[in-house]
Amino acid sequence: MNAAQTSIAVGVLLAIVATLGWALNFIAPYVTGGYSLYDLMAVRFLIAGVMGLVGVLLCRAQLRVLRPGQRYLAAALGAVGCLGYGLCIAAGVIFGGPVMTPAFIGTVPVLLALVGNASTRTVPWRRLAAPLACLTTGLLLSNISSFHQPALATSAWLAGLFFSLSAVALWLWFSVINQRQLTHLAAQATGLWTALMMVGAGVATLCLLPFIQALGLFTLPTLGFGLSQAGPLYAWALIIAVMSTLVGAWAWNAATRRLPMVLSGQLIALESVFATLLGLGFHGRWPTLMEAAGLGAVLIGVVMAIRILLTSPQATASPGRTVTVEQSH
Repeated sequence: MNAAQTSIAVGVLLAIVATLGWALNFIAPYVTGGYSLYDLMAVRFLIAGVMGLVGVLLCRAQLRVLRPGQRYLAAALGAVGCLGYGLCIAAGVIFGGPVMTPAFIGTVPVLLALVGNASTRTVPWRRLAAPLACLTTGLLLSNISSFHQPALATSAWLAGLFFSLSAVALWLWFSVINQRQLTHLAAQATGLWTALMMVGAGVATLCLLPFIQALGLFTLPTLGFGLSQAGPLYAWALIIAVMSTLVGAWAWNAATRRLPMVLSGQLIALESVFATLLGLGFHGRWPTLMEAAGLGAVLIGVVMAIRILLTSPQATASPGRTVTVEQSH
């Protein structure tokens, strides 16, 4: 394996870690206990904000690397890509069940792969046809299965659809802007960039707290803030904050520096696989035959995409960089 292939392999491993951490977003509705989802999300992102602030202090020497506009953009990406996305994911799971939202999030790999290869040609389109076909087939199978959940009312299904599509839109915006910024960012500033994103998510949560409280959506003041009552809530909030917000964001930012968007986009499909398996585990059931076939097709598509990138001389010509390939469609 040459240096470029090693860089891609490391990027793939980091992307797997990130998607596994992000999959914990989907279990939020199942671990709140007697508290509301808003309690868990608020505590989680406040913890993330504090960790981000500590990270900024530790990485303050790199602040000079970023322009003021870049610092604000990193915080905005955190508010939208972490808090906004996480809220849409959780609401989608509440209304749409354990399959629908992960399935819709799974469309992101296909869309990002198309956007990435269209903006910067990394792999000839004909070589992308097979993995994208597998991803699309797997996502279609998963979606069909979600449409036939017997306990899902029409209104709940529509709400789940709305939040699922909103999560897709937010994640597309986040991924494209974040990757463009990281391409031109100094390597030593990756940790600071991640910390600023976490601070942005924490500040956005603080700004939303009065509105959510006014709507009567918090149960912490009623049920109690003490460890004896809210201990499990705090524990899950800490686990999700560390694994999804801190580890997930850092691993993805590090992976993004090593992978072209056409591959990093497809690797996001693993999030839907991990999320579906976690959701089914909390529901205490095995995947149906159609769900299993869909998950299998997604995995095959991802493996095919990784193999194509590792064996493509154009894609591995420069470690950690996206290379333009001048070829016809």
